[in-house]
Amino acid sequence: MTTTSTSAATPGFLRRWWPWILIVAVAVILPFVLPPFRLNLLGRFLALGIVALGVDLIWGFTGLLSLGQGIFFALGGYAIGMHLSLNSLEPGQLPEFFGLYGVKELPAFWQPFTSPVLTFFAIWVIPALVAGFLGYLVFRNRIKGVYFSILTQAALLVFFNFFNGQQKLINGTNGLKTDTARIFGELVGSDAMQRTLFWFTVLLVIGAWFLCRWLTTGRFGDALVAIRDDEPRLRFTGYNPTAYKTLVFTVAGALAGISGALYTVQSGIVSPQYMAVPFSIEMVIWVAVGGRGTLLGAVLGAVLINYAKSLISEQLPETWLFIQGALFLLVVTALPDGVVGWLRQGGPRRIQEMLGWPPRAATYPELDLDPAVLAEKREIEARRSGSTTVQGDQP
Repeated sequence: MTTTSTSAATPGFLRRWWPWILIVAVAVILPFVLPPFRLNLLGRFLALGIVALGVDLIWGFTGLLSLGQGIFFALGGYAIGMHLSLNSLEPGQLPEFFGLYGVKELPAFWQPFTSPVLTFFAIWVIPALVAGFLGYLVFRNRIKGVYFSILTQAALLVFFNFFNGQQKLINGTNGLKTDTARIFGELVGSDAMQRTLFWFTVLLVIGAWFLCRWLTTGRFGDALVAIRDDEPRLRFTGYNPTAYKTLVFTVAGALAGISGALYTVQSGIVSPQYMAVPFSIEMVIWVAVGGRGTLLGAVLGAVLINYAKSLISEQLPETWLFIQGALFLLVVTALPDGVVGWLRQGGPRRIQEMLGWPPRAATYPELDLDPAVLAEKREIEARRSGSTTVQGDQP
């Protein structure tokens, strides 16, 4: 009996964990198969999957369409960029751009980034605090819907213009380069370090997915869905939606900061362009195409869309904006739940039925291959066709 129960449990284990086993296997193999350039691109796009998870958490599950996630993404990028700019200098030296503007001493807000420990916390704590503060001010006044989206985009423009104009303090529009800095004695832009960063990014994507999965299950997840579907009714039952929305918006901000830091060290630069309006809108498109409210779809949407953008732009750079617009229109009109939602709802089976192919049995697929069952189906179809012919011949 023990042997039987063990063998029965093994297929269930494989069905539950095979996606993660496949992801780990691919993550281990790809660095030795892909060229360094392609591996670097994949690492960047996986990093973008983390900010997409945050967008799905607040939009897909809570109904908060934020168009300003670029704020928190850039804050995480600037935190790691400032640390790397200082880490590669001798004691007492200043980053090169300070000399261009006559700055003789390191500004006070730069000094904490000399510490790796403080930088580690700043990458996600600063975006989380900014998101929590902004979210509390907005949600306590019960601002939601399109007004919330407009407000987050307005905040994005404020941050973009502020960072863009700080030439003396953070090099303004030029940004901070990181590819020539060193981590643990290794150049950030070297192939070996980029391979390590790719593996690290994979681990953080998996960790971020489990965090979002944990938050969206149980009573807390039910409260988020209730806020999305009927917030006044939830408030009437005694819950305080402000606390839930502020907390989930804070988590999304922290995830965006981590994503921005990973993207910065793999792209080699951080600049105010991370706060550009189109970039934050693209984050929403990734989630919409991949599958809103699915988590997995957010990561797949970020990776696949950006990889397609890279490949198509290499050959036909002027066509990508049209393709991206067509993808969004396709989702709005035909795939409201995205690609993952369409797959979960039996989309391939519906296409199969439209083409006239007989659907496979849902409970016991092996029955379709049984010769006796096939013979019985043919006999039934023959009887139906014969009775139809007889009825058609009657006057």
